[in-house]
Amino acid sequence: MLDPSSSEEESDEILEEESGKEALGSAAPGARLSPSRTSEGSAGGAGLGGAGAAAGAGGGGGAGAAGGAAGGLQPGSRAGGGRPSSPSPSVVSEKEKEELERLQKEEEERKKRLQLYVFVMRCIAYPFNAKQPTDMARRQQKISKQQLQTVKDRFQAFLNGETQIVADEAFMNAVQSYYEVFLKSDRVARMVQSGGCSANDSREVFKKHIEKRVRSLPEIDGLSKETVLSSWMAKFDAIYRGEEDPRKQQARMTASAASELILSKEQLYEMFQNILGIKKFEHQLLYNACQLDNPDEQAAQIRRELDGRLQMADQIARERKFPKFVSKEMENMYIEELKSSVNLLMANLESMPVSKGGEFKLQKLKRSHNASIIDMGEESENQLSKSDVVLSFSLEVVIMEVQGLKSLAPNRIVYCTMEVEGGEKLQTDQAEASKPTWGTQGDFSTTHALPAVKVKLFTESTGVLALEDKELGRVILHPTPNSPKQSEWHKMTVSKNCPDQDLKIKLAVRMDKPQNMKHSGYLWAIGKNVWKRWKKRFFVLVQVSQYTFAMCSYREKKAEPQELLQLDGYTVDYTDPQPGLEGGRAFFNAVKEGDTVIFASDDEQDRILWVQAMYRATGQSHKPVPPTQVQKLNAKGGNVPQLDAPISQFYADRAQKHGMDEFISSNPCNFDHASLFEMVQRLTLDHRLNDSYSCLGWFSPGQVFVLDEYCARNGVRGCHRHLCYLRDLLERAENGAMIDPTLLHYSFAFCASHVHGNRPDGIGTVTVEEKERFEEIKERLRVLLENQITHFRYCFPFGRPEGALKATLSLLERVLMKDIVTPVPQEEVKTVIRKCLEQAALVNYSRLSEYAKIEGKKREMYEHPVFCLASQVMDLTIQNQKDAENVGRLITPAKKLEDTIRLAELVIEVLQQNEEHHAEAFAWWSDLMVEHAETFLSLFAVDMDAALEVQPPDTWDSFPLFQLLNDFLRTDYNLCNGKFHKHLQDLFAPLVVRYVDLMESSIAQSIHRGFERESWEPVKSLTSNLPNVNLPNVNLPKVPNLPVPNIPLGIPQMPTFSAPSWMAAIYDADNGSGTSEDLFWKLDALQTFIRDLHWPEEEFGKHLEQRLKLMASDMIESCVKRTRIAFEVKLQKTSRSTDFRVPQSICTMFNVMVDAKAQSTKLCSMEMGQEHQYHSKIDELIEETVKEMITLLVAKFVTILEGVLAKLSRYDEGTLFSSFLSFTVKAASKYVDVPKPGMDVADAYVTFVRHSQDVLRDKVNEEMYIERLFDQWYNSSMNVICTWLTDRMDLQLHIYQLKTLIRMVKKTYRDFRLQGVLDSTLNSKTYETIRNRLTVEEATASVSEGGGLQGISMKDSDEEDEEDD
Repeated sequence: MLDPSSSEEESDEILEEESGKEALGSAAPGARLSPSRTSEGSAGGAGLGGAGAAAGAGGGGGAGAAGGAAGGLQPGSRAGGGRPSSPSPSVVSEKEKEELERLQKEEEERKKRLQLYVFVMRCIAYPFNAKQPTDMARRQQKISKQQLQTVKDRFQAFLNGETQIVADEAFMNAVQSYYEVFLKSDRVARMVQSGGCSANDSREVFKKHIEKRVRSLPEIDGLSKETVLSSWMAKFDAIYRGEEDPRKQQARMTASAASELILSKEQLYEMFQNILGIKKFEHQLLYNACQLDNPDEQAAQIRRELDGRLQMADQIARERKFPKFVSKEMENMYIEELKSSVNLLMANLESMPVSKGGEFKLQKLKRSHNASIIDMGEESENQLSKSDVVLSFSLEVVIMEVQGLKSLAPNRIVYCTMEVEGGEKLQTDQAEASKPTWGTQGDFSTTHALPAVKVKLFTESTGVLALEDKELGRVILHPTPNSPKQSEWHKMTVSKNCPDQDLKIKLAVRMDKPQNMKHSGYLWAIGKNVWKRWKKRFFVLVQVSQYTFAMCSYREKKAEPQELLQLDGYTVDYTDPQPGLEGGRAFFNAVKEGDTVIFASDDEQDRILWVQAMYRATGQSHKPVPPTQVQKLNAKGGNVPQLDAPISQFYADRAQKHGMDEFISSNPCNFDHASLFEMVQRLTLDHRLNDSYSCLGWFSPGQVFVLDEYCARNGVRGCHRHLCYLRDLLERAENGAMIDPTLLHYSFAFCASHVHGNRPDGIGTVTVEEKERFEEIKERLRVLLENQITHFRYCFPFGRPEGALKATLSLLERVLMKDIVTPVPQEEVKTVIRKCLEQAALVNYSRLSEYAKIEGKKREMYEHPVFCLASQVMDLTIQNQKDAENVGRLITPAKKLEDTIRLAELVIEVLQQNEEHHAEAFAWWSDLMVEHAETFLSLFAVDMDAALEVQPPDTWDSFPLFQLLNDFLRTDYNLCNGKFHKHLQDLFAPLVVRYVDLMESSIAQSIHRGFERESWEPVKSLTSNLPNVNLPNVNLPKVPNLPVPNIPLGIPQMPTFSAPSWMAAIYDADNGSGTSEDLFWKLDALQTFIRDLHWPEEEFGKHLEQRLKLMASDMIESCVKRTRIAFEVKLQKTSRSTDFRVPQSICTMFNVMVDAKAQSTKLCSMEMGQEHQYHSKIDELIEETVKEMITLLVAKFVTILEGVLAKLSRYDEGTLFSSFLSFTVKAASKYVDVPKPGMDVADAYVTFVRHSQDVLRDKVNEEMYIERLFDQWYNSSMNVICTWLTDRMDLQLHIYQLKTLIRMVKKTYRDFRLQGVLDSTLNSKTYETIRNRLTVEEATASVSEGGGLQGISMKDSDEEDEEDD
């Protein structure tokens, strides 16, 4: 902007340079400049007022094109040089005509914008109705496409580990999910394109995204989840910001926020230059010519505009040219509203302070010719008195130095005093007479318009009796605000006897002009009622209030004016010199009906300044034109500036020279401000939507301020303003821009209130045009809102902008109202929203299906071995519809099912996002959202049913689809057991039943065949290389091994025997057989699979559970019985001698019983009142079977013992074999070392017992069974020995029998004691009987045989213990 104080030469250079550039750049291609353009431009009155040679093309855009026959584009000109020859003159003429019409339209548009800019500039320069609001919501910086791509790259770099940000797995997963779901979403890209996505939106979505994740994390001692959240958000900000310096970003954000909140006048000028397409030099011309830096001129312009609006209202009332209202009675009301609005503006202007202090009295509103507003009877009360006019001046007196002090001694002290008449006296510092300089400033205030300033020079008296210092000289000055401000030399008045008669003092007196003093100076004046003598007086033009000015004459040293003239109703103008009045050179007058006051100044420039000041004060519509300017306009080519004209006149002349005068001097009352405002509001909205803020249609505070001021100042109706605003917003919203529904609601509510007569802005008149436009916009708005609700996922992605969807629903309810009082029936609103959501379900599913297809094609392409033509393959696959259909026919059932599962995942994701981001907005219509979800799922059900129909029979790959959907639906309160959920159950219930039937048959056959081939080796030995060994497969056709391949269910895979957790003990101990373990595993896996289905219907779920428990009970019972039979068969095949060793298979069978008992608790027990229904039955069977197995095994051990005792029976006393055996041993002992008789039998039996005990203890996994077995074994053994001895009660035992029995009994006793058999069992009566008998026999043998026992005795000894060891 060109500062008004800049030099004329500099500004001319700028203008010539810019206008020259504009002339070169504005000529359209193909346009032809006539040779006479520059010379004839000054005569183009119809164009820009004659651009002149210096302006070139007159400010751009073809300034002279509208000038008709004047300079500019001449289509018919034959001047050569520029245009090539045309083969068809008629075609060329037509093209030139079209070009000319285009240029004329551009010129008209340019003129309209320039005129509009003048009105806007005045609103900015002197606002008196509006101010920039400070309570508007701060708008965030919006994200552009490039910024979105940059953010994507930063997050991708983080996920690839290319940043220095340290993060744990949980945060990485959260960022990965955010990147995939939000940043890569096409809905976000669409939101960015609409201008509604800000960085804050991205941050809030991530924050909401991680809150659920953090809440689901386990608690950590010393680390709160709030700390985790804040840490994650800090890392997110670091990723989002990238390598930028956060301090620079913060500074940039602070600056942008400040500019968003409030703008200076210069910033507002620049903004509207951009909005209206005004060039810089045009702004400079208009700014200076309109005197926008002069508040007095602007206030006067406002007063003239308001006066013109009142006159226009009177004219409308006289001519009855009213707009068409909805009611005839509104015509009179319309006039009153016009006058009332002007009255309000006058009151606003009146309330504006004239000066910063505001010490003067504000007068009541009064305009002499506005009788329709102000009662003329009160005129006498509004007459100014002399006491009403108060001026306050501040003076600065600076004393520099004194010359001419020759008579004083150099060391004499001198000083000065200064005072303003009637005020305090100040003194300078002391100085020596040889150097009398000070530079001291004194500040004074006075109410005198012509104050007297006295300055005196003193020297200190040296006399002893002197009471006062000696005055050397004085000077008295009468400054005015127009006096020079710089220091000057003044001759001092000295006394006659002072030797220094040529004393001079250098001083400066600066008198500041108060705000309410508009002009001052000496004038000659004469009037009828005041200043009745032609005399030169000092005049001051005083502004008492915004509408009250007075011309006051002052005398010296007086605070009140001598006489005053209140300028209300006067008209000032230039006049010719008056004959008979001597004095004064340049005349002007102030005329009022019945009174004329003539003024004269001593020079022309002073006269122009006085007339301009009084013109602003009177508020007259006629603008005085100086005679010098009239002469210049009449002169041919006279462009010599008047040297005595003020700078404002220079700017006005230069604006006229560049064709701007018509815009400056135009009367605002003659324009259709409704259409002009419509234009500026539309252009402002375009500018706002294209700036760097995510404004959503909201204007910035500065823009709101200017538009408010324009409407108030130019009488633009509020309803018209909001109707235009609504129309512009609707156009942008229909074209994809993001518009805040709250903003639409605000404007719509205002218009609805106005149209229905509720007077939101005090205006009660309603035009037919307003009502018709309102109905049209209401219908457009209804259609838009219904469309937005239908596309709520895409219009408000991820619930952004925050609260927009909720506001949209609220606005729709308001739009459906018939008036502003009667609420719309809820059922009607519900019907509309239901219809929208039904369509939304179709829209969402259609787009989701397309997305799934595209994603599937991309996935196939990425998996394709020939990836070099990736983009071509993708384009051909996705875009070619025929190929897509042909490929669709060849899709296998498995591929179709896979696509359906992927589609189901996307469906669930959509429903979850709806619940997370949109459910709150639909909280009042939650039942409709449930219907929407059911409709959405029903559309998916069609595709799902089609995919399942083509699946082969008895295949189970579709179970993951059920589990995926059911896991989501059963946790949703609204959708659980809903229409789709029941359909899903009906679809899969037969499949589950069929699956269980086949699995039951498969398991039964595996038991039968497995036990037929069972080797009874423990599983541990079979599965030493577990991952590489395949267990027996199910042989039923089309029934897969359990679990189903590719089911993400945590069920073990049969082929690789990925055992469940309860089988971890396999690796540490021996277990049951392969068949039993396979059985238990399959039963557990089947029950786990069915349980993980989480069947939602309670009755069917209980039925499945009961059936599986019964199946498990039957299968385990069969396993137990088969094991019992195999146990007995195995024992029968074993040896009956002491060579018998307990085989591994026997232990395995015991372990099968152990496992069966353990598994029956889990597999056969029912809950909910039927606990252990089947378990108790199978448990009893297992217990009975174990008892029988123990009995059979003990019987086997007893049989072996009986065999040993049978051998000893051969030594019974009195038998032939006994005598022969004794003789043989004695005879043989003479020649060889014969073993001790009977010790081999004893040792063999002891070895058998110990080995059997160790094997059973080591291989059988149930301690209770071992203890029971050992107890029964010990008791049975003792009973057999006791019976054998009892049978020989009358016989003396052979020495060999005695020795063998003693060894067997003692070793058996000790071994069982070591195995943990209780003493109560060991020391039974049977054992005591045996011990006593053997002790007696031992005593008898020791007497009869002597040393025949060879140290074997029933007595315990350490030697025997060592021997045992």
